[in-house]
Amino acid sequence: MKPDSPGALGQLWAQISLRLNRPDFAYVPMVVGLALIWVVFQLVNPNFLSPLNLTNLMLQIAAVGTIAVGLVMVLLLGEIDLSVGVVSGLAAVMMATLNVKSGVPGPIAALAGVGTGLAIGLVQGTWITRLRIPAFIVTLAGQLAWQGALLYLLGNTGTVNLRDPFILSLAGTFFKRDVPGGEVLSWVIGGAFVSIYAFGLWWERRQRLAAGLATQSLRAWVVQVGVIAVGGLGAIAILNADRGLPSALVLFIGIVVVFDYVTRRTVFGRAIAIVGGNPEAARQAGIDVELIRIAVFGLASMLAACGGILAASRLLAVHQSSGSGDVLLNAIAAAVIGGVSVFGGRGGIWSAVLGALVVGSISNGMDLLVVPPPVKFMVTGAVLLGAVTLDAVARRRREAAGA
Repeated sequence: MKPDSPGALGQLWAQISLRLNRPDFAYVPMVVGLALIWVVFQLVNPNFLSPLNLTNLMLQIAAVGTIAVGLVMVLLLGEIDLSVGVVSGLAAVMMATLNVKSGVPGPIAALAGVGTGLAIGLVQGTWITRLRIPAFIVTLAGQLAWQGALLYLLGNTGTVNLRDPFILSLAGTFFKRDVPGGEVLSWVIGGAFVSIYAFGLWWERRQRLAAGLATQSLRAWVVQVGVIAVGGLGAIAILNADRGLPSALVLFIGIVVVFDYVTRRTVFGRAIAIVGGNPEAARQAGIDVELIRIAVFGLASMLAACGGILAASRLLAVHQSSGSGDVLLNAIAAAVIGGVSVFGGRGGIWSAVLGALVVGSISNGMDLLVVPPPVKFMVTGAVLLGAVTLDAVARRRREAAGA
């Protein structure tokens, strides 16, 4: 058979598809897609990959990415939460109102905002699980109700400017510019991140080998750690060429690392995947399905609150539009484009990082090109639809192969 015959090409494509479906290569398509997006925007506008713009990009994705982390867990359940955008705005307004109008210290006001998000999520999660009402309906109602609460808290003020040093430092601190020895400290943080990531992969590989389970080869481990090291330390170098490592990015990646550990290496995290994949099997295995659902919705709203607080810190104010606009769309797009299945049971927390980078890069690049907002919405919607379509096609192929 000739190498360029349909049969040979089909076999080659089958081998490539099989390789990309392996966990070791799950994020390869997203990384390649992100690289293509960056190349295209850099060719159109040479300022796109400048240290200044890439630093701004990191600031822009931190808030939406944090919200997307919570949505990843909700999607792993096979559910959706349409209220996270408004909840992020309400939590930020709660923080600002307590701090500016009532004189509550910044750290306590921020904790109150996070607590507001957690309480909202627990209420909505309980409503969904106990009363068997679809999450789509409950969170849609919540979106409307919490928007009303946001407007009520603001009253006639409309906008509340933030001046508390603690609140502003959450997203307004740059290590090189604002922290003594911050440039060196940023390298230490980058090295620590790579080391923790490498150790986590090695420990997982060791446990799987001890249990007699299939795992990645040592060569694949070295390649994966090498890619992360080059990407992470390269990012530190680029950021240090501008104002330095942003505190918002440190908080965002810290949240990702914590919840990646929770979802992949704890009983609670494994229960989320089992419930999302097959709720009935989860019940038969003795998992409290209702408790898992309530907890996940609570955590998702809590992370939405954290994202809203980061956004308010970056913008130095809260207002009537906080948490509205394209916040919900971008958070959902970040989770889905990053590779989380909308059908539940498949995906990872790091999907939020890659998805946020893709969505943020598209938005940032179009801003540099002065693309009108209507076009930006259409492009983001098209990318989201494409990601969901690919997920649906891949799911049908897996089901067909299993049959």
